[in-house]
Amino acid sequence: MATRILANLIVMGSGIMVRAFVQAYRQALANASKNGVAQEAVQNIRKGSKAMTESEARQILGITENSTWEETLQRYNNLFEQNAKSGSFYLQSKVHRAKECLESVHQPNVN
Repeated sequence: MATRILANLIVMGSGIMVRAFVQAYRQALANASKNGVAQEAVQNIRKGSKAMTESEARQILGITENSTWEETLQRYNNLFEQNAKSGSFYLQSKVHRAKECLESVHQPNVN
């Protein structure tokens, strides 16, 4: 009899705790959205991440400021393929990020 009562208390208590936790979580989300905490956190994450500069991108690809977009693409393709075959994924991703950075400079917005 005592074990049955104890089991009922545990089941009921855990149900109450779960409902209270869910309600507290919802309230915390509501408070965060009211105060702008969520947007501020996203902005801080974006600021904290290091964006590649144009000069760093040129240095990675081994091109100059006077290089054409075709030269940039050719250099990107060569470096990307070399790192795909026998290089590292890290270097390959750096080459890709450098190309993405320079795309905004060389490519006009197409609408």
